Amino acid sequence: MTDDKNRRENPAGNSRQDRLKLALRENLKRRKSQARGRSDGAAAPRDDAGASLHDELERKPGD
Repeated sequence: MTDDKNRRENPAGNSRQDRLKLALRENLKRRKSQARGRSDGAAAPRDDAGASLHDELERKPGD
């Protein structure tokens, strides 16, 4: 209860609270976007997805 009273009396505290909320919201959006990008990248096959380690060992230098 004392926190509520202090917030009402201090308008600067509200602006700080609003800035923190906005920053948290933006951070969440960025993290969701990054997660979507990772899941899209994981679904797409790489160029060397079919290659095996043995294929690279059998190659001669200069090939």
